[in-house]
Amino acid sequence: MVAALRNFKLSDPDMKQLRCLLYGPVGAGKSSFVNSVNNVFQGRSAHNALVATASGTSFTKSYNTHYIRDGDKRLPFAFNDVMGLEAQDNGMQPEDLINALKGHIPEGYKFNPWFALTDESAEYIKKPMSSDKVHCLVSVVAADKIWLMSNDVIVKMRKVREKASELGIAQVVVMTMPDKACPLVEMDVKKMYTSKAIKEKMQICSNEVGVPMNCILPVKNYHEGVLDNDMDILILNAMTQIVNFANDYIWNLQQTA
Repeated sequence: MVAALRNFKLSDPDMKQLRCLLYGPVGAGKSSFVNSVNNVFQGRSAHNALVATASGTSFTKSYNTHYIRDGDKRLPFAFNDVMGLEAQDNGMQPEDLINALKGHIPEGYKFNPWFALTDESAEYIKKPMSSDKVHCLVSVVAADKIWLMSNDVIVKMRKVREKASELGIAQVVVMTMPDKACPLVEMDVKKMYTSKAIKEKMQICSNEVGVPMNCILPVKNYHEGVLDNDMDILILNAMTQIVNFANDYIWNLQQTA
C-alpha cells in the first residue's frame, strides 16, 4: 500500500494535488490523523499539525494545508484541518466548511467562531481554481464518544454532508480512538475488524452521520513515537480509500467538463 501511494497518479495531470478536508467534533483526532499519516511515510514521529491536550474547545484556529512528505518530495495529496464542531453556535461555522468545500477559503484564514466568511469579505476567493476546492470530505469521529455527540454537532455535520453530496464530493468517515472503545483492540489492534464493539460503534456512526458502513475507516492514531506495523496498515488502508475516492471525483469532473 505504501508503494502504491508513493507512486499515486492523479486522474487530472493538470491538478497539483488532491485536497481532503478533515472536520468533526472537537477532540476527535483530526490533527493527530494528519501526523499519523506523515509518521507512516517518514518512518518516524512527525508533527506536521499541532495537537492540543484534552480540551473542550478547538485547538485549530486557521485554515492551513498539511502536505504529506515522503523523504524530500511532497506526495500529490494534502489535508486541510479546521476548527472542531461544538454545540450551539460555538466552534466552526458550517457555512465556513461549505465555503471550504467550494474553494472560497484562503490559506491561513483565521476562522471566526461566530461569523462565517462571506463573498463581501476581502479574503473570500471569488474564483477558486480546481486545486483550491475539496475533493474528499473526511468526517473524523472518536469511537468512544460517538454516542456522546450532541444533536447540534450531528445536525451541523449532516448539513455539511448534504452540501458535499450536492456538489458530488466524495465522503468517508475516519473513526479514531478504537482502543478506548474496545479493550480487545487496546491489547491488539489486529482485533479491529473482528471486534463486535467496534462494529457496533461503526453502525452507530453510520446511523448518526449518514455514511455507509464500507465508508467508515477505523484507525488508531499515533500519540507516541514508537511505530507499529499493524497501526500503519489501518492508516494506509484509510489513506488509500480517501485518495482513491478523491481521484474518482476529479475523474468524474473531467468527464462532465
